[in-house]
Amino acid sequence: MLEKLRRAVLQANLDLCRYNLVTLTWGNVSGIDRESGRVVIKPSGIPYEKLSTDDMVVVNLDGNVLEGKWRPSSDTPTHLVLYREYQNIGGIAHVHSEFASAFAQACYEISCYGTTHADHFAGTIPVTRFPTDLEINSGYEAAIGDVIVERFEHIDPMTVPAVLVAGHAPFTWGKTPDEAVRHSLVLEKIAKMALNTLLLRPDIQELPEYILDKHYTRKHGPNAYYGQQNRNNRRKAS
Repeated sequence: MLEKLRRAVLQANLDLCRYNLVTLTWGNVSGIDRESGRVVIKPSGIPYEKLSTDDMVVVNLDGNVLEGKWRPSSDTPTHLVLYREYQNIGGIAHVHSEFASAFAQACYEISCYGTTHADHFAGTIPVTRFPTDLEINSGYEAAIGDVIVERFEHIDPMTVPAVLVAGHAPFTWGKTPDEAVRHSLVLEKIAKMALNTLLLRPDIQELPEYILDKHYTRKHGPNAYYGQQNRNNRRKAS
């Protein structure tokens, strides 16, 4: 299972490049094997084009390196805070993509202005507060995780699987590393759409909540009907 996870995490990191979500080595993806409590993550500072499954680093939920020849990503403590807090998360992605990072740097939440946003996120993409000087000095990357958890106190992280870290950049997550990366891709697209929408219409109102709910629930949850039924369901229906 861990070898399969290594391959999945490697591919997810390579997909950051494929989707033009990273510059140089500005990003990382991780995945967790819940049964063993082991996390696989990209090594720190290694160019994507040089990565192989052997380069992936395995750590436990306390941050101890269990396997790997490199130091894990410097963002590892942030990932670990989220894995410890949210049991349904199976993969996490962090990038410095242009438009989502601009909203993070501006400390400006991304409201839902249209159905593209609503198809993937069940509401506003929130912004964290800045961690305090004391919090940073006690462990910067873990403090980033803590302010994310604080911001999601009243938000379901599985229906809004993204956050903008104030002055920094976005984190996204999902049930798998691949899903986390796809959420990063969608977040970047809706951030660009939101910025252009605000430029065209600074006084634009958010999408009506009933339309947001309709678009989200047609793709997610027990009543979802977007896309095709799986093969087993089609056989049962026939």
